[in-house]
Amino acid sequence: MEKEMGIIHMKLSELEFYLEDFLAYCQNKNLSRKTISSYEQSLKLFIVYLKKEHDIDKVKEVRTGHIRQYINYVQDRGKYTVVSRESTKNINFPENRTDFKKQVSSITINNYIRNIKVLFNWLRQEGELQKNPVDNISQIKTVRRQKKGISKEEFNNLIEYFDYTKFHGYRNKVVVLLLQVTGMRIGECLELEVDAIDFKNKMILVTKTKGNKERYVYFSNVMQRELKQYLKFKDRYIDTQLLFPTTKGTNLTIQSFEKQLKDVGKKAGIDVHPHQIRNNFARHYLLNGGDFYTLSHSWS
Repeated sequence: MEKEMGIIHMKLSELEFYLEDFLAYCQNKNLSRKTISSYEQSLKLFIVYLKKEHDIDKVKEVRTGHIRQYINYVQDRGKYTVVSRESTKNINFPENRTDFKKQVSSITINNYIRNIKVLFNWLRQEGELQKNPVDNISQIKTVRRQKKGISKEEFNNLIEYFDYTKFHGYRNKVVVLLLQVTGMRIGECLELEVDAIDFKNKMILVTKTKGNKERYVYFSNVMQRELKQYLKFKDRYIDTQLLFPTTKGTNLTIQSFEKQLKDVGKKAGIDVHPHQIRNNFARHYLLNGGDFYTLSHSWS
């Protein structure tokens, strides 16, 4: 710990230093903010666990057994129990969260495992490790549950529960309609700017994609009218090129939108998630005669 002009600076441990270096590497590779955020959150939790449970803060001290035990720890203890107020700056008061100690899904645990493997494989590539502790680490078995679809009646009912008189309510309604019509990912949708819309050809250029490959999505005449009306509404209150900003004109985060959508879904009696709406697009496309090959290429 270092002190300068009354400000206390916490010195990074070796593991924390390498994590910061790894995140800088990811930024230089132009990985998406969502991917980098996933790396940062999950790997910081792992580093806190290593220090708290095993007093480990050096790369070469990490063994395969520590990683296996961490996986078991997360499975047994549940969400965020590894975090203490003193041990992290970025995840404060985890016990106040509604999901504190809730069971972590096998899919989430496999994401943790994948991220840990990516970090240590990078360290091996950088020459910081001779023996890689993740070489014998495998992902756990997952059982994917079929997500319940949303019927036409449920979707129409959901739309009616958005408060159109408020900016965020109208904005969220249009986001949901656009996801249903185009099949975009929610992250792609929230990154859109107004200039991406081509009203003449009824299409939108999506640039912030999962694989960094630009593509066009197409919308209907009804959606065209909805977008034009929404833009008039938006421009009366907020001056920004972002298509779906916050009320302050900043980027609306996925987490914030998901929470707002969930709250509206509760009022409508529907457990809803943006990915379900995206799946609805695919299902309706195929049921209306669309072919799987075209869908898989335009949807990726």
